[in-house]
Amino acid sequence: MDIILDTHAIIWFLEDDKRLSRAALDAINNLENVIYVSIASVWEVAIKLSTRKLAFDGGIGNFIEAIHINDFELLDISPRHIKMVAELPFIHRDPFDRMLVAQAMTEDMTILTVDENVTKYEIKSVW
Repeated sequence: MDIILDTHAIIWFLEDDKRLSRAALDAINNLENVIYVSIASVWEVAIKLSTRKLAFDGGIGNFIEAIHINDFELLDISPRHIKMVAELPFIHRDPFDRMLVAQAMTEDMTILTVDENVTKYEIKSVW
């Protein structure tokens, strides 16, 4: 299964946060799954680090390195993803989450998220 991680899921996984559900952890650790991190999530983390709304030991460089160390795939934003964002119903206001939904739809991925607004879209999700 191809899984795209919501930003909070990546952070919680990397920080061994207990808020990450057992099903989420199992999905990430299942070697049959390919785990994707959107470049939109990396961008979101960079913004939150620069505004001090988030702390990540070692900053954005270590965050990106942790993505690679865990063998997660970085997913770029394509014109198809942007087109899908424009077509999405306006259920979620957060532009980063809207991009993740668009990427999950366009790439036929399952999104790993606790965000109830994300799961209101017609996409596969795990939590």
